[in-house]
Amino acid sequence: MPVDLVGTPFQRAVWTALRRIEPGRTTTYGDVARACGHAAAVRAVGVAIGRNPVSIIVPCHRVVGASGALTGYAGGLDRKRRLLELEAAWATAAGA
Repeated sequence: MPVDLVGTPFQRAVWTALRRIEPGRTTTYGDVARACGHAAAVRAVGVAIGRNPVSIIVPCHRVVGASGALTGYAGGLDRKRRLLELEAAWATAAGA
């Protein structure tokens, strides 16, 4: 789905990286920072994710902490957990 997101170049790079995470998969803030070419910018990635204006289309719920722990989500951790469960079930059913 085409979207026209307004943000800084760094924010747009983070949001683009988020859109590349496949349903049913997760990645870490560090992985997103590296994907944007700014390996040390882990906290800045978190800030950019927090400013995501369309959190379902740009799937920030797929980003977890370095240990795999669920971390902040504007919709709440229960909703984040449920979205991940739904996507994992969908991906399994789809054979992904």
